[in-house]
Amino acid sequence: MEFKHISVLRDECIDNLQIRPDGIYVDGTLGGAGHALEVCKQLSPEGRFIGIDQDEVAVANGYEKLGGFGNVTIVRDNFRNFRSIMQELGIEAVHGVLLDLGVSSKQLDDGERGFSYMQDAALDMRMDQRSNFTARDVVNTYSKEDLRRIITDYGEEKWSARIAEFIVKEREKSPIETTGDLVRIIKEAVPKGARQDGPHPAKRTFQSLRIEVNQELSILEDAISDMAQLLAPGGRICIITFHSLEDRIVKQTFRKLENPCTCPKNFPVCVCGKKPVVKVVTRKPILPSDEEIEGNPRSRSAKLRVAERI
Repeated sequence: MEFKHISVLRDECIDNLQIRPDGIYVDGTLGGAGHALEVCKQLSPEGRFIGIDQDEVAVANGYEKLGGFGNVTIVRDNFRNFRSIMQELGIEAVHGVLLDLGVSSKQLDDGERGFSYMQDAALDMRMDQRSNFTARDVVNTYSKEDLRRIITDYGEEKWSARIAEFIVKEREKSPIETTGDLVRIIKEAVPKGARQDGPHPAKRTFQSLRIEVNQELSILEDAISDMAQLLAPGGRICIITFHSLEDRIVKQTFRKLENPCTCPKNFPVCVCGKKPVVKVVTRKPILPSDEEIEGNPRSRSAKLRVAERI
């Protein structure tokens, strides 16, 4: 059950949350609880911490790591349900929210979870093991066009059409069951010259399948909006992303919350009545230092964006 995980941009997150000892803080992606531990250290007995994660291993790890702190609540759920979770806990406003949208090292390194293209395992990729929908279902039941679309949209993979074509041809012989089978198919689909440059040829396809299985992008905008609405004035939301699709959604959602006016640009005054919810703190994302990247290469693509409730 040990959950080894290096928290990315940990100090930058804690600094930007501007933690008040008696405040209420929520980590919507508890993971290895590294960020959570630092938050809890700064809270007084009057403060409160809520950790949310859909992964049963992360929840168990959270209880273990945070058990010594007083006012801690851990909820096994998806942060998409942020508003209802807060309602059930009787919380009307919080002073800070953190989301780390990366897949944890524990999930990547646990071959049985099927996230890794480096280890052979069943095609799974569920972050919530209670779900019945897996990467095997995507690979074996989606149409060629739908496979091409998600590999293009979520993986930004230039060879998506060939990969989708090869997957469909292969599954006509027999179902594709393992990550090893899928990696082999992808390598056959991607031309040899393209395989020699850049990241592992299966990286983008595996990313796209993980996003599809867990509906990671479709929930993001609404969840961020709910979180911002429930921030107390001056409260902050800090979000760490790891690829351009996530970062774009966070950036655009923050911008929309900062300037929600829908009036035509040529109107002299606003008549739609929509008021700003937040102000964006980070016009450009905060990036990991060279030292952090050297110590934790997986942090290389991380970006932190911050907004503050008006």
